[in-house]
Amino acid sequence: MNRRSFCLTGLAALAAPGLALAMPKDYTEGLAKKHLAQGDVVFLDFKADWCSTCRAQERVINALKAENPDYAAKVTFINVDWDKHGKGALVKELNIPRRSTLVVMKGEEELGRIVAGTGKDEIKALMDVALGAAASS
Repeated sequence: MNRRSFCLTGLAALAAPGLALAMPKDYTEGLAKKHLAQGDVVFLDFKADWCSTCRAQERVINALKAENPDYAAKVTFINVDWDKHGKGALVKELNIPRRSTLVVMKGEEELGRIVAGTGKDEIKALMDVALGAAASS
């Protein structure tokens, strides 16, 4: 292994734990309830790969996470694939009207919601609610 490869491998290993925190979890049945029961603040992103509004929201969310690593470190982000789970129990329980819906929860309480909003200020406000709830834990 040459010096450059060695250095890049080392940097990747150091960055890996931070990258794992930043990556949202993909929803499976019961995942959100598990995290909520543990006292985590959960940011649910109901989305579809083909949805342009969802992609716009994702770009804003990722930019905000890059600006403030506390979002990824203190809030559990879960992507809910609309095509797989759009008719599922979680969608029914939370009365989710459509894909491109963002919801913040802690315990049994919904702290905030955005439906089809893509504005940075609006999404940042919702993420700040999540961060504030995480800080009060």
